[in-house]
Amino acid sequence: MNLYYLNYLKRIKHPIREEIKIFEKKLSNFFLSKKKFLIIEKITNYIINRKGKLIRPMFVLLIAKMFSDGNNVNKKTYHIACLIELIHIATLVHDDVVDNSKFRRGSLSINAIWKNKIAVLIGDYLLSKSFFLATKNNYFDILKVVCQTMKDITEGELLQIEKSNDLNITENTYFYIIYKKTASLISASCECGALSVGTNKENINKIRNFGVFSGIAFQIKDDLFDYEYSNKNTGKSVGIDFEEKKITLPLIYTFKKASKKDKKYIIYLINKKKRYDIINYVKKYNGLEYAKKKMMKYHYNALQILENYPDNNIKKSLKIMINFIVDRNR
Repeated sequence: MNLYYLNYLKRIKHPIREEIKIFEKKLSNFFLSKKKFLIIEKITNYIINRKGKLIRPMFVLLIAKMFSDGNNVNKKTYHIACLIELIHIATLVHDDVVDNSKFRRGSLSINAIWKNKIAVLIGDYLLSKSFFLATKNNYFDILKVVCQTMKDITEGELLQIEKSNDLNITENTYFYIIYKKTASLISASCECGALSVGTNKENINKIRNFGVFSGIAFQIKDDLFDYEYSNKNTGKSVGIDFEEKKITLPLIYTFKKASKKDKKYIIYLINKKKRYDIINYVKKYNGLEYAKKKMMKYHYNALQILENYPDNNIKKSLKIMINFIVDRNR
């Protein structure tokens, strides 16, 4: 992980640095199985040692602290941060099975090491741990949000699979898919962080939308990585979306603007999996610039919602987070 990247994350975490330490300890404890299932212990240790950026738990902790006037967050907030991260990891494990991905965050994926059957069951195990945590503590307000979010994620993934061979997918459908499969969990992180400290309904609605805008910008950025020739930091192979026939925003715009002759040829290139030639056509029709412009629109919308709140270290960190989402290189 390069210094630029580490510095960004350090700045985001600064006002919640102690809370992050507590959260990470609690998360490790939640991963543990009280019964000695060696396979679960091996796999969960593997996951813990390869944890990601923790964007969603950071949203939970930052939002909770913002709505508690900078005071220390409570037990419920920590539980929610763990619950959200367990769900996120579970969805990644399941995604790797669906996509037959062999790598995750620069390491071998769970399914690559332990095969698909065990990977699916570990994903289910992590989901069950998250739901048990909510029900055990009577977090029924949180459970309602989380159940809707899991429904959204599943619908988004199924719709993406259904549309994977549809070269005429509309921009509206694309945004519906990325809201469901990505933005919904980031939105839930923000909403549940606010719910954990008992803020009012107006704040909850605003911060839910903040999460939606942030999540959509996040996914567009992820999709743009597919078009980068030289970026080896993303953990994603160039053109992998083309391999899986996932039609994302740059290509949707290119199809809309391309001549009939070029559109026909691009379809040929997709069928032949000529990823670099496809990228050249997307660049020719300014598909990348269009997607970046859309991403920055959602980035701006998220920042505008923050303007409703007082200037302090928490708000500053949230702004850095939103900037990180669109500036990151992985």
